[in-house]
Amino acid sequence: MPHGCVQARIVGLRSPDAYTMMITEESRMDLIERLYECIMDARREDAKALLVEAIADLGYETALGTVLSPTLHLIGERWATDRISLAQGFVAGKVAEDFFTLGADYWSTLSSGNSGSRQSGRITVVGNVEDDYHALGRSMVVSFLRLRGWEVRDLGCDVLARDFVDQAVSEGACVIGASAMMLTTARNISSIRKELNDRDLQGRIKLAVGGAVFNMRPELVAEVGGDGTATSALLVPELFERLRNQLADPITMPGRGERAPR
Repeated sequence: MPHGCVQARIVGLRSPDAYTMMITEESRMDLIERLYECIMDARREDAKALLVEAIADLGYETALGTVLSPTLHLIGERWATDRISLAQGFVAGKVAEDFFTLGADYWSTLSSGNSGSRQSGRITVVGNVEDDYHALGRSMVVSFLRLRGWEVRDLGCDVLARDFVDQAVSEGACVIGASAMMLTTARNISSIRKELNDRDLQGRIKLAVGGAVFNMRPELVAEVGGDGTATSALLVPELFERLRNQLADPITMPGRGERAPR
């Protein structure tokens, strides 16, 4: 492979055929830099135009993994160190929403091709824990999970522990994904662990945790009762698959509408 190039396997937005193309690392970094500047300057429409360009050149999934995801990761790091404003974080979230809206045809095709996710047991509920409203990371996680064939019930922000568990039981989920940005809200995850234990569900539902605070303090995963974490949204599907495989008998997971005893 020539120096300075990245070989990417591309899946087209509107075409089911995969093809291989070469993109220069310089071009990719230029797209990331331009997209980052648009978000920082609150130029949402310009950011959307750049994403349309990236999708046209690279295909939807590759644009997600090599352009949008690194940009949002950089913004997330700056958010964690109070180097960007609330308004800039809001724009970043809206740009991510625009990208997923642009991929409506892609998601539709993907969903029809993943009709067996419920039969395979790849069902999860995710949300931001009580008092946490940092939705950007969670939105990325939901997207990557769906790309990898998971059926995802997104509960949104400020989700109570009992609601996480109620929804997991109702949906027949094998993994709960709890997101928290700050240490103060991350400690609320321990309430989800208590809820699972009190209902004797620890052998049927795994608890994945995530957020910037867990990258800075890995020991916090065990402290709040988490079964695992991933250092980036790209690695979450691998984590969820590993946790699903750790369940003693995932076939006996409760079905939709069933409730575990309290």
